[in-house]
Amino acid sequence: MTDGERLAAYDRMYADLLRERDKVAADMEKLRAAGKNRGATYQQLLAQKLTVQNLIGRFEIYGIKET
Repeated sequence: MTDGERLAAYDRMYADLLRERDKVAADMEKLRAAGKNRGATYQQLLAQKLTVQNLIGRFEIYGIKET
């Protein structure tokens, strides 16, 4: 794998994390609006949201930020 390919892979991964963060937030909002914010699905989404935010934060530590 060349340096350019590796950089492109990181860019794709970061973009995927941002999309996942947005999807999870939207799914959580739907459940919240339906009054289901104490259910297992909501709790799983919350854990997923925190994990994704942690990964995005690690990218940002190294200077890769949302554009």
